[in-house]
Amino acid sequence: MIEVGNRIPEATLTTMRENGPASLSTEELFGGKKVVLFSVPGAFTPTCSARHLPGFVEQAGQLHAKGVDTIACVAVNDVFVMNAWGKSANADHILMLADGNADFAKLLGLEMDASAFGMGMRSQRFALVADDGVVTRLFVEAPGEFKVSSAEYVLSNL
Repeated sequence: MIEVGNRIPEATLTTMRENGPASLSTEELFGGKKVVLFSVPGAFTPTCSARHLPGFVEQAGQLHAKGVDTIACVAVNDVFVMNAWGKSANADHILMLADGNADFAKLLGLEMDASAFGMGMRSQRFALVADDGVVTRLFVEAPGEFKVSSAEYVLSNL
């Protein structure tokens, strides 16, 4: 599992641009910036939609005021679902990222098997802060928990 002090591994995620889906490398995402990245098990799922994403939408201004350049949300969903979820949550200040095959989650060592729930491989719920691609804070939730990856918790630890 990735740890504080590690560099974010090279990977490609997908985001929606005005002209359609676009690849975004981790170098482009993290290079030369302070980034808060949070991961959810799935778009439109109960805790993710009711608490996790809305918390970052509400706290975006305060996170930016603390020097965060980019706030990004990633999930093992396709880019169309992530785009629709971001729009439905008014997540205008959140970069919505798709990790469709869980490749990024696996590289981080933060994948989980949710096959018992009919969801296949997913990402664990976590948040991290990275400066120029190096992890400076890492908050991984225990199974079924939602505490340390919340926007409020991340903000209190910046």
